[in-house]
Amino acid sequence: MWVVTLGVIIMYHQRTASSSVGPQQAVMLINRKEAIVVDVREKKEFESGHIVDSINIPMTKLKQRITEVWKYKDKPMVVVCKLGQHSGQAAKILQEAGHADVVRLAGGLTEWKAQSLPLVQK
Repeated sequence: MWVVTLGVIIMYHQRTASSSVGPQQAVMLINRKEAIVVDVREKKEFESGHIVDSINIPMTKLKQRITEVWKYKDKPMVVVCKLGQHSGQAAKILQEAGHADVVRLAGGLTEWKAQSLPLVQK
């Protein structure tokens, strides 16, 4: 019995766990598949530099503001945070809300900057 339970738990986590992509893969998703970028950093951090056309919904408000990205539920999504730690949780929330194709940016904006990829400021 415990083997069945363990199997169900593993399958659930595999199904809900978000996969990650590196910055170059994210660029390809954005350019080729018109992926939507959801930046879950706080507004002040977002304004100091973010990926072009990204949508800022702070992690602390994601559940309350999830309807703002509902119109994109059929598009791929790349979830971004500062270091890649919060984006996994955010991706899971988006998946549970019905967004099927959600990945997180491995290393977050820190890795994006390390690869000298462009950012815009507001």
